[in-house]
Amino acid sequence: QVQLVESGGGLVQAGGSLRLSCAASRSIFSIGAMAWYRQAPGKQRELVASITRGRMPNYADSVKGRFTISGDYAKNTVYLQMNSLKPEDTAVYYCNANFLSMNYWGQGTQVTVSS
Repeated sequence: QVQLVESGGGLVQAGGSLRLSCAASRSIFSIGAMAWYRQAPGKQRELVASITRGRMPNYADSVKGRFTISGDYAKNTVYLQMNSLKPEDTAVYYCNANFLSMNYWGQGTQVTVSS
């Protein structure tokens, strides 16, 4: 089983930056595949970025060049660095771990970008 705790959300002006953190209850090296999703009001949850051990990170087209996903094995934490934020990035952001073919989710953190 995996527990995930997100932090780092908040209110920021367009063009600003935020860094989200996702602390895992077990080694992220052992988990292997982790991702960030987001869900805006009235919309479906969508994949933002994913990182899998031994592979290049994957990004949604809408965030390529602005967001960066990374992991710190020593801290069992995955980060999402978000730069050049836009109002359309406003959403609840969720951390996801796929471990032994099961999906685990954090509680979500709100990101609001004002224009």
